[in-house]
Amino acid sequence: MRGFLYIASAIALCVSSSLPGVAHAEPTDQPAVKDKPVVKKAPKASASKKKPDKNQYWLLNPTPPDQMRSFSTDRPTKSNVPYTVDAGHFQYETDLVNFTHQVTGTTRTDTLLVPNPTFKVGVTNNIDFELNVPFAGVHTYDTATAASSKLWGIGDTYVRSKINLWGNDGGDTAGAIIPYVKAPSAPVGIGNGAVEGGLIGPVAFSLPNSFTLLLVPEVDDFKNSLTTGYHGNYVFDVNLSREVIKNVTAYAELWSDYNADPTAKATLVSFDTAVSWVFLPNKQIDVGVNFGLNSATPAVQVYAGLSQRF
Repeated sequence: MRGFLYIASAIALCVSSSLPGVAHAEPTDQPAVKDKPVVKKAPKASASKKKPDKNQYWLLNPTPPDQMRSFSTDRPTKSNVPYTVDAGHFQYETDLVNFTHQVTGTTRTDTLLVPNPTFKVGVTNNIDFELNVPFAGVHTYDTATAASSKLWGIGDTYVRSKINLWGNDGGDTAGAIIPYVKAPSAPVGIGNGAVEGGLIGPVAFSLPNSFTLLLVPEVDDFKNSLTTGYHGNYVFDVNLSREVIKNVTAYAELWSDYNADPTAKATLVSFDTAVSWVFLPNKQIDVGVNFGLNSATPAVQVYAGLSQRF
């Protein structure tokens, strides 16, 4: 469980160092890059010659509307962006419906998330706090024996903190770290009843012709399936996106996950596609489809979601 102590310590250190009155390093000034008002793009830099000092703002002293970053979410697809919610502002991002179909031998497993909300609040200019609690249903069916089971309930609770390291308010690149801890709030059959955690490190690059590239490595500390010990889980995500018409962005993604469980090692790979539309200021809808590229990966996952900032 030492991994969880490191994660908790990192969150506490970063939050305490970013509160008002404590010195906080400014990111290096970089050339401004225009951000489309959609997901997974670099935020707009200020139109003025000198950027305002936004480190004075925090949870109880919100960023003024005219200094807020462009609306940015971790939806759609599986990737995460390095941009945080502005200090003192709130945001939710949720699957309205998320359906996954998995085939393992003679067993068919269908998983439905309805809904799957993540709530975010900006704590400082470069740190936000995030909470995710889904509601899940799992249906399994064995084609050989005709055995069937259904289970509905709340999912596991995920607590995260996104800590932007550079590029939050403009630049050709941006990076962040996202430590998280999972609390076992789900019943057995939906969750595994274990406390787990990990660290995600998204990096964004602005490319020619208005493309944005996201590279998202992740390292997790998961409980072994048959013993009380823990093992590593390693994820890497490559995401390419571009605005295709005004306020509409298309995404293509290659995702991989290696689970080093000593008794059940597995490698998952998927090709993911999605489209998002910012149909009103600070409001976005999206749809996506993920395709499994090997037998260990769910054959198909489809979803539709909604996000909004206040």
